[in-house]
Amino acid sequence: MKKAILVAIGFILYGAAMWYYLMHGAQADLPVQFRGSAADPTMFMNDRQLKLSYDFSRIKDWIYFLSVPLEWLIYLLVLGFGISKKMRSTVKEVTRFSVIHTALYVLLLSFLSWILTFPLRYYSYTISRDYHISVQPFKGWMKDSLIDFWVGWIFTVLTVLVIYFFIRKSKKKWWLYAWLISIPFTIFMYFIQPVVIDPLYNKFYPLKDQVLKEKILTLAERADIPASNVYEVNMSEKTNSLNAYVNGIGSNLRIVLWDTTLDKLNDKQVLFVMAHEMGHYVMKHLYQNLIGAIILSFFGLFLGSRIYSWAISKWGKRWGIKGLSDIAGLPVLLLIFSLLSFVAGPVENAVSRKAEKDADRYAIEMTKNPDSAVGAFQQLTISGLSEVNPPKLVKFFLYGHPTMLERITFLDSYKHKYEPKELEKAKKQQR
Repeated sequence: MKKAILVAIGFILYGAAMWYYLMHGAQADLPVQFRGSAADPTMFMNDRQLKLSYDFSRIKDWIYFLSVPLEWLIYLLVLGFGISKKMRSTVKEVTRFSVIHTALYVLLLSFLSWILTFPLRYYSYTISRDYHISVQPFKGWMKDSLIDFWVGWIFTVLTVLVIYFFIRKSKKKWWLYAWLISIPFTIFMYFIQPVVIDPLYNKFYPLKDQVLKEKILTLAERADIPASNVYEVNMSEKTNSLNAYVNGIGSNLRIVLWDTTLDKLNDKQVLFVMAHEMGHYVMKHLYQNLIGAIILSFFGLFLGSRIYSWAISKWGKRWGIKGLSDIAGLPVLLLIFSLLSFVAGPVENAVSRKAEKDADRYAIEMTKNPDSAVGAFQQLTISGLSEVNPPKLVKFFLYGHPTMLERITFLDSYKHKYEPKELEKAKKQQR
């Protein structure tokens, strides 16, 4: 109990330190050379928007930096207080079938975690509502949260069943067999995501604006993307933020626009955004992400298996865990994978930022319209209350995209390449 109190005090002090850093200590002033440029937020945001952007971004960043260690603390709490072994004993009293034991144990652990993290997730939701990023009623937010819970439970049960099956078969090579099974499963998930998972949360329908649809499909044809339709999704029921994407593989490829993007961007800006998303497809980023996920899972499972064996041998008896194949050890495994994912996050972010910049380059070279490109990102900044130049620590851990400062500055530099040609073309048309 004393250790638990000390851990709780440590977590509170950590939260206070992160709050001070983000609100007062972090340096994120715009460099002098960019002041007055297209990337300077004072050039396209009013004082109120600047204030809201700063406050909203820093609070959301703080919530992230709290949520990650909170997950770790929950797993340690479940282990340290003997809750895991009690849940194992409880589910074994229900039935003699091990598959049901696993499903019920995962349900209890997931529910406990869901309850303990609910206050922070609800606070994040209310902040988004207060700053008018989210417009989703509480009922709709709860519905999505419950869908998240049950979808997550199903996939966790399947994953745990596979992992513990192989642990029982081979305590040394279970990670390799689990990884081999994960490959077709990961590919399958990429394939069904647009047509099975995404529609659980939102309604998708063909783009209503036929003129814009033809422009986008023409752009797709130029990019050699085999798309016959463009989809619109009713995100305005939930948010004021903007987005668009191309996802799925094979016959399930989808070009999707949020209706908020259609409402707040003009056609040229939308075409730039879509050209960016198409750039991901053309440069095979979707398949690179798939391969990257498979490679990372290989190393994650390998390292995880080694750390798991060490942790069980060192603390297993204290936690009431009878061996590697004991379901009561699941919080240990989840804690390890969460820690490994956190460590790998900055590397994944760096790779993602490179891909995003390549997609920006592809889009600007396809559309040849720097003004629309810059205008699109300025509007994205306003609508999402994004911080143009976030603190380095935030960028390191959270940013899978270049900062708005980097993106707008990069795209604005293309004015020297394309604007003279466009002006000359306009003059000829006037003559």
